[in-house]
Amino acid sequence: MPTFTVYKGHESGKVVKSTTTRPDLTRDEVFVKITASGLCGTDLHYHTSDMGLGHEGVGTVQELGPETTHLKVGDRVGWGYEHNSCGHCQQCLKGNEIFCAERAMYGYADKDQGSMGEGAVWREAFLFKIPDTMSDEVAAPLMCGGATVFNALHQFPIEASDTVAVMGVGGLGHLAIQFAAKMGCEVIVLSGSDAKKDEAMSLGASEFIAMKGAKEIKTSRPIDRLIVTTSAQPDWNLLTQVLAPNAVIYPLSVDEGNFSIPYMPLLLNGLRVQGSLVASRYIHQRMIAFADLHQIKPILEKFPMSEEGINSAIKKLQDGKMRYRGVLLN
Repeated sequence: MPTFTVYKGHESGKVVKSTTTRPDLTRDEVFVKITASGLCGTDLHYHTSDMGLGHEGVGTVQELGPETTHLKVGDRVGWGYEHNSCGHCQQCLKGNEIFCAERAMYGYADKDQGSMGEGAVWREAFLFKIPDTMSDEVAAPLMCGGATVFNALHQFPIEASDTVAVMGVGGLGHLAIQFAAKMGCEVIVLSGSDAKKDEAMSLGASEFIAMKGAKEIKTSRPIDRLIVTTSAQPDWNLLTQVLAPNAVIYPLSVDEGNFSIPYMPLLLNGLRVQGSLVASRYIHQRMIAFADLHQIKPILEKFPMSEEGINSAIKKLQDGKMRYRGVLLN
């Protein structure tokens, strides 16, 4: 029976070290020794709950269940937000298992383990091989952050001729800029101030607009796709002025309360608001291959995989000082 260290949330807000023991491996279960874990904004929603933290994991296969078919001991693998699905419903059969009614996802299932720890046990079917040319620390933030932005660009296909705007240059935004630019799109970055302009341009943006205090904004061309990576809702009256007819808005980050947008611009311009979760396994695999081919890498800060290291990383993320993805390393 695999026994390993996990780091759990606590009502005090301080992450604590704990131990999990899992039954002997059955079916296609795989025991993974964790080497790296990303820290995602979603983890902040759970760090006061008694559960294993982390869902951006990378590690090495240590042991295989009797029904595994393609992984072998020593393989480097990663995993993300979803751990399991029924496999037989309409959504699963369409390759859309992320919307399976019986899906097992971070925060809702397998609460005795996460990616912050020494090990974890997951189904082989929900593990992804990591290319030899991609390091563990680069791969970890892609398991959720990368999959989230790539899914919006891939599941609802964009064209190279589209103008994609990315709102926010942070953990999600800096990855969205890279993916959209490498897909051949013109990328406009919308940010609060000019502080991140040079960095955004170096990541692939062709235009940068500082919005703080603006009464109106002007872009060189209408925006076909708007990727919103900020948690606070923007001024939609301002933004709808620069959206192309039939433009699509993708709100990717989690915010409390209701999503609200002006009625008339939505109707008159045929705008669409498209909900998008993390990627299905098909799109997740393609994201890894695309990132490896085009050398898309997160800008990251490294911390040790320990109580002190995790708590320091969480505080930095809470304070808005993380640049731009925290990675915990064993």
